[in-house]
Amino acid sequence: MKSIPHKILILLDIRSAHNVGSLFRTADAAGIEMVYLVGTTPSPLDRFGRPVGEIAKTALGAELTIPWKQVKSIGALMKTLHKDGVQIIAIEQSAQSMDYKKVKVLKPVAFILGNEVDGVPLKVLEKCDIVAQIPMKGQKESLNVSVAGGIAIFRILGI
Repeated sequence: MKSIPHKILILLDIRSAHNVGSLFRTADAAGIEMVYLVGTTPSPLDRFGRPVGEIAKTALGAELTIPWKQVKSIGALMKTLHKDGVQIIAIEQSAQSMDYKKVKVLKPVAFILGNEVDGVPLKVLEKCDIVAQIPMKGQKESLNVSVAGGIAIFRILGI
């Protein structure tokens, strides 16, 4: 029987290398065991295998200690994770979302965070087990993806 990580983070089409680095650092603090970089999300290494400075600057070495893998297809990744019994939770605002404070997490679990402008696409949300939303009390309708990821992951995991 293959061993799968119990806490996974999926970064889908994140544009900013700074956000990716920040999320690696958050992942380290939360005990995330694997990070999947999907679609256009930049990786800690450029195409020549050199460190990406913007990621390294904000990750502070977490990109070196947490296993990560770059994958092209979110659909194939989600299919594999579901087959392995992983609960998939998107952090996103949608008509189907529930308050993140009410989420009951199972393990293994994977959290999906999406693009800074477009979020997690509807076709992906439809394949998630849970869509969790952080309620907004102010004038702005959303948080920065790395901030939202940190808040939701820590609360949902009970850290």
